[in-house]
Amino acid sequence: MKKWVVRIAVVLVLALGAALFFGPALLEQQMNRIDGQPLPAIRADAQKLHDSLTIVDLHSDTLLWQRSINRTVDYGHMDAQRLENGNVALQVLSSVTKTPKGQNYDSNSADTDNITALIMLQLQPVRTWFSLLERALWHGAKLDAAVAENSAMMKIASPVDIGKLLSLRSAGNTTTGLMFSAEGLQSLEGKRENLDRLYAAGLRMAGLAHFFDNDLAGSMHGTKKGGLTPFGRQIVTDMEDKGIIVDIAHCSHKCVAEILVMARRPVVSSHGGVQAVCKVNRNLSDAEIRGLAATGGIIGLGYWDGAMCDTDPASVAKSAKHIRDLVGIDHVALGSDFDGATTTRIDTGGLVHITQALIDIGFTESEIRAVMGGNAVRVLRQGLVPYAVIMPEKAETPGMVEK
Repeated sequence: MKKWVVRIAVVLVLALGAALFFGPALLEQQMNRIDGQPLPAIRADAQKLHDSLTIVDLHSDTLLWQRSINRTVDYGHMDAQRLENGNVALQVLSSVTKTPKGQNYDSNSADTDNITALIMLQLQPVRTWFSLLERALWHGAKLDAAVAENSAMMKIASPVDIGKLLSLRSAGNTTTGLMFSAEGLQSLEGKRENLDRLYAAGLRMAGLAHFFDNDLAGSMHGTKKGGLTPFGRQIVTDMEDKGIIVDIAHCSHKCVAEILVMARRPVVSSHGGVQAVCKVNRNLSDAEIRGLAATGGIIGLGYWDGAMCDTDPASVAKSAKHIRDLVGIDHVALGSDFDGATTTRIDTGGLVHITQALIDIGFTESEIRAVMGGNAVRVLRQGLVPYAVIMPEKAETPGMVEK
């Protein structure tokens, strides 16, 4: 009997060890996929132009997963080698701290969470198991560690950093800048002062909500889909004061409208699409596109079917054309949502397919340079400057909002 108990215990220990060793990678392989559909051959003119571009991607969720961004792998969408292969100059990396079970675009409660089980499986520090703030801080630390161990990476936290990055790249250096963002500010845990902690960790862009309503705002995918709460309004003002760019991705339509009315800085939609091309609730209507453009902001176009109703790079180009024709070229950008539990046709190394699709739809070289990164560079440089620096006579110290 004792022998059987020992044998069963050994089997259980081996099974647990295998799950911990192989599980995170296997799970990511299932969640972040490339669909394998055919792609056109890349022409020499497209490759030449692509190699000369300054490319910025406004949204990737690679920090969520166990692997380091510096580890070259054959799954998922992004790593340091593929960033170099795709000629990416600046990559925004988002912190995902909570997602609901049964996640969908229509209606999700905040009562459940997928991420807790994932971080336990990935053996993250215990402090991250029960705190959304600690999860976000852990993601910021992962970004810092990636930069520290790779001389071809640099952290972006100010316009000065962007200038240094562009100077390095213009000199032929392949350095890639990494900037920290957040997918919903539920990580504040209802405390205004936690925004200071996240800013100190490098946070420079953030959405108010993700796939569920929270104490700041309604989500496009929540149960109530309301607007900004008083706390949410306070945080929007605080973000603009500090130089944290406000991201409307995943916000409810009411939330988007209210942010656009109160915004004093350029507003970003970091990843998504437009309803004129793909009519799903998470995409922007023409009225919302006009409102965002009025702030001087940009729309980062994603590459997955939930944003484009397709995975063909031609759909990204079609969406870019719609925005250009509606409000002008200055408001189009890229926001892949790579490694965000998405299926795409290309990974980061295949971004030249976006460049070629823009050529094929009739975009000029200057327009392509704007879409692929020029517009994002402009808005990031503007948005990272604290409001008090650019408008000292209008800056005010907001009052504390009661919680």
